[in-house]
Order: sequence, then C-alpha cells, then structure tokens
Amino acid sequence: MLKGIDPILNADVLYALRAMGHGDDLIIADTNFPSDSVARETVLGEVLRIDRPAAEVVRAVLSLYPIDTFVDDAAARMEVVGEPDTILPVMAEVQAEVKAAGGPDPMLPIERFAFYDRAKQAYAVIQTGERRFYGCFAFRKGVIPPDEA
Repeated sequence: MLKGIDPILNADVLYALRAMGHGDDLIIADTNFPSDSVARETVLGEVLRIDRPAAEVVRAVLSLYPIDTFVDDAAARMEVVGEPDTILPVMAEVQAEVKAAGGPDPMLPIERFAFYDRAKQAYAVIQTGERRFYGCFAFRKGVIPPDEA
C-alpha cells in the first residue's frame, strides 16, 4: 500500500501507467470485452486486471493519469450496436468520473469494431470486473506540465 495512491491500482497497472507517454492509449474494458486477445496486440502485450466496476477503475486511474487536452478523441466510449446515441448507466457513471477529472464531456462515441481496432493499437488494456454491457472506454494520455519556477 502507498500513500496517496488508490489501493485498487496494482503494481502492474502502476507500471503501465508510468511507462506510457503522451498520446498513448489506455483501454478500460468490461468483462465481456476480448481483453486477452486484444491485449496481445498492444504495446504492453498482456492484459491487466482490476476486478472492480468500470467507474471505480476509471476514478482510480484518472487520479494519476492525465487526459490529453490536445485532441478531440482523448476520452471515448464504445457505442451500443445499432443505437449510437444511447447512453447506458455504466457510460453515464464513467462520464461523471471523466468530467470530474477535467476530461471531455461528452466522451466520443466509437462504433464497436472501430473501438476494437483502436484498442489493438493501444499501449495497454485493463479488464475490469464490470459485468454491464458496453463498459468499454479509451483514454489518451496527456502531459503533466513542469512545476512553476
């Protein structure tokens, strides 16, 4: 356990978050997402796991992870198939966490197969314990400015 770091963030996740650079993507996915097979194609090459609800995982991650402010697709969600404008409760909960962290509101919707393609290009995939459908999100890493001199 470390002071100031959410205890659900395990050592493997902390390593990946620290190793990522500006513009790298992080996928936070539900239990139904093909996390293992997709993660094999990412930079990290293996799936990370935090067995908690999606919004809890997003809150913990965004407590350390800056969201990119230079692009329009810094925070994205997988669309409901055939209903791209539908916002499910899991999406609303994650959107609230993104907004609280200073991220975009609304998140960019991405069609399911386009989301899979983006996920395969990501740095890492965190599979959560989220059992509700469409609890899949992508976050582009931003920068932390230097301290004022």
